[in-house]
Amino acid sequence: MFQRILIANRGEIALRVIRACREMGIESVAVYSQADADSMHVKLADKAICVGTARSADSYLKIDQIIAAAEVAGVDAIHPGYGFLAENAQFNEMCRSSGFEFIGPSPTAMEKLGDKNTARSMAVAQNVPVVPGSDGLIADFAKAAQTAIDIGFPVLIKATAGGGGKGMRVAESEDVLVSQLEAARNEAIAAFGNGGVYLEKFVERPRHIEVQVIADTHGNVCHLFERDCSVQRRHQKLVEEAPSADLPQDRREAICDAAVRMIAGADYAGAGTVEFIVDKDYNFYFIEVNARIQVEHPVSEMVTGVDLIQEQIRVAAGLPLSFRQDELTCKGAAIECRINAEDPTKNFQPSPGKIESMFAPGGLGVRFDSHVTSGYSVPPYYDSMIGKLIVHRPTRELAIATMLRALKELQIQGIKTTVPFHEWILKDPAFLDGSVDTKYVDRAYQGQSPK
Repeated sequence: MFQRILIANRGEIALRVIRACREMGIESVAVYSQADADSMHVKLADKAICVGTARSADSYLKIDQIIAAAEVAGVDAIHPGYGFLAENAQFNEMCRSSGFEFIGPSPTAMEKLGDKNTARSMAVAQNVPVVPGSDGLIADFAKAAQTAIDIGFPVLIKATAGGGGKGMRVAESEDVLVSQLEAARNEAIAAFGNGGVYLEKFVERPRHIEVQVIADTHGNVCHLFERDCSVQRRHQKLVEEAPSADLPQDRREAICDAAVRMIAGADYAGAGTVEFIVDKDYNFYFIEVNARIQVEHPVSEMVTGVDLIQEQIRVAAGLPLSFRQDELTCKGAAIECRINAEDPTKNFQPSPGKIESMFAPGGLGVRFDSHVTSGYSVPPYYDSMIGKLIVHRPTRELAIATMLRALKELQIQGIKTTVPFHEWILKDPAFLDGSVDTKYVDRAYQGQSPK
């Protein structure tokens, strides 16, 4: 087992890894930017090293600085968390070539799965359903037009290196296909340095269902059941829950089995998430693999009792998973609300600034993963998420009631947060009956207060 691990991240995920390390008897080394000098992950780690100035491009994304910090600290392994360099195959390779184990899949697996077009081909090879679409990347307009006609409009144009909704456009007809193709390509080049795009049939009002998986180097691949992440705004997840509220049992089993096939066929070791969209008839289609731990992993932890971060560390150290598939059950219901420093009444405008006071909720079934405290100043340089409120109860109805109580209990003064939005969505009839699709928030929420 590792003796010392460097955490190449910040905020609540850095704290999450520090906690896992401490329970396993492993020393933790934090890295931080000058803007994060007083952050909680810096205070709680066994050692902390500054890697640059406030901007992430000058600190958390500086591969040479991260590697240098690992060398100075004498660590055995590097945990990337999520975001920043977590899915950067070059960083993965440099960690390994510098003598540090990367806590995640191999660079080859990461690179293949990170390219959506390649991942789609891998899904087809494993008999995992995919959305009807182009056979590879679109090279010219004539091919795009013929493909769109064959699969039927509307079509979705997707960047092969995309993420977070960037490089993604919908073409309702052939008249706008060229302009939408160019817009997607230009955005993809600006965001990822890769203008490759492909086409898929646009599934109207889909649900977003993803499956948490983890695999070791001993041939074991397990799923930790599904999460429903359909409550989104502009492709950004806001609420996640497990199990899905309205998924027939045969579909639940089929989608989890498909996720396992996908990972088993990718020579993959570590934690990951296989993402699908589900149409109104419960047909499901593969969309992508996130080759890392995800923000919403606590939802799966709560319903299974598995510590996913500790399992990641075990796998990277060459140990087998501490459980088998037949030992896992999905117990009760869990919901996670992402608490962001944003004003939902003003189109989710960022709200950085000083937290004058904060009171975190507690009680039976409540977990609050956060790096912020009273007096903390939320910097404007990074993602606006300041915490994750998670509840776990025997039924979905109880989980919703507990979450509403916990949201009332969560007191954050000095900045605006997304708490009012969460109170609204958890009382909304579409959420209560499990019929929310990925565009529901964009259609229905206009900054209104909870009822």
